Amino acid sequence: MTLLDVRVHHARDVPGAQEGGAGRLWLATEEGLSPDLQVVSSVLRDTDLPVRVTLRLSDSRTTTGGEFTRLVGLAEEYLALGAEGVAFGFLDADTEVDTETCAALAEKLPGVPWTFPELVDDCLEPRRAWRRLRTLPGLDAVCSAGSPRGLAVGYDDLLALAESDPAVAGALMPGAGLLAEQVPWLVRAGVRQLHVGPQVRPGGSAKAYVDAGLVRSWRLLLGG
Repeated sequence: MTLLDVRVHHARDVPGAQEGGAGRLWLATEEGLSPDLQVVSSVLRDTDLPVRVTLRLSDSRTTTGGEFTRLVGLAEEYLALGAEGVAFGFLDADTEVDTETCAALAEKLPGVPWTFPELVDDCLEPRRAWRRLRTLPGLDAVCSAGSPRGLAVGYDDLLALAESDPAVAGALMPGAGLLAEQVPWLVRAGVRQLHVGPQVRPGGSAKAYVDAGLVRSWRLLLGG
């Protein structure tokens, strides 16, 4: 069965996601940054679904040594509260996947599954980026739209990439701008996890709570 990963911002989003049939929650602030511990705790209290929490302190695509230490500490606190995994990713000065930093953080969290965010779409060479991603321990989901401008632009390239490489299809989690009509083709290509955010909020607004009916429509689309 294809896993439906739903982006949530706070505990008020949880009922709609859970009742609608989400398979996993991805928790981040509306700005895509690391949430407060109180928010994480309240979300985890309100659900029995696996929850992955974003590790990101700023809009920067890179991280410093001091930030790295803070991220390790945050991850440990999130996991202690009951998070199933985390979500993080960094690029280097050449806009390539920063495998050194990502691997170092993953190694600080042995056995913890994690998601690489849409940042991968900023890489100049997608196939090279995926070769680098495969070397990272614990990584089992890569959220991508195939283009920084979303699936409206990147869909064809992303589908071709999934069709050409089962390993890519297995880790790929199509995200930004995903449309219902794209889903059957992605699943046929071997994709087994999909991410939705604005698609399950009335009007696509981050100010609206996740809606159970909208989540259910995606779950039914996946046959569940």
